[in-house]
Amino acid sequence: MAATAVVLAGSRPGKDPFAESYGTDLKALIPVGGKPMVQRPVDALLASPNFEVIRVLAQQPDRIREVLPDDPRILVEPSGETIAATLEKMCVDPNVRWPMLVTTADHALLTPAMIADFLAKSAGADVAIGVVGEDALIKRLPQTKRTWLRFRGGAYSGANLFLLGGPKIRSTLELWRSNEQNRKKAWRMLLTVGLFAGVGALLRLRTLQQTLDTVGRKLNLRIRVVELSDPLAAVDVDKPADHELVTAILEGRA
Repeated sequence: MAATAVVLAGSRPGKDPFAESYGTDLKALIPVGGKPMVQRPVDALLASPNFEVIRVLAQQPDRIREVLPDDPRILVEPSGETIAATLEKMCVDPNVRWPMLVTTADHALLTPAMIADFLAKSAGADVAIGVVGEDALIKRLPQTKRTWLRFRGGAYSGANLFLLGGPKIRSTLELWRSNEQNRKKAWRMLLTVGLFAGVGALLRLRTLQQTLDTVGRKLNLRIRVVELSDPLAAVDVDKPADHELVTAILEGRA
């Protein structure tokens, strides 16, 4: 597969106390296991045979570029005002090679095996969303605390892995853009995709895939939930406790 990878390495507006506690003003540059955090998912993507180009998006691209490997496949570019707006712009870029895998700079435990698993299970989808099941993650890391979306058949945490199959996914990005401020408020996002699907999910009458099927019919897209085999795919670095946990995993202590 010759595809495009996108690494979202932007920062929230204003000061970032989390980043500052590790001696930097950019979250993507927080050191994790002796490397700037953004380097870890980029290294995993470089080690994967699937990508012709890896586009790293950040508000301060020059600073991010300084810490990444000198590889012609890496392009570090300015990000747009929002994630969805940036990706929408790519949909009309004739130089984008589809499909497009999207991940984040804080996915410090990303591995080529996770990427291969996700791509294999995403084949043929217009949109694929990576998740990890609650049981698998709790078994691997009993002490972890995550945000769980609960549906009939199980609860899931996001894995910060998305596959966009082609330019027709702009309708999904428009929905994403309208809900970027509500991404931590799962019930509100569910209700935006239709009253029946939203209420059904909230009452746990529908599976996650059934809910996404309803969204897909509205948008005329094949949307697939992809449950990753490795539960560590759900662990990102978003707060000090995550940093401590990821460091312990990298050092073989967790």
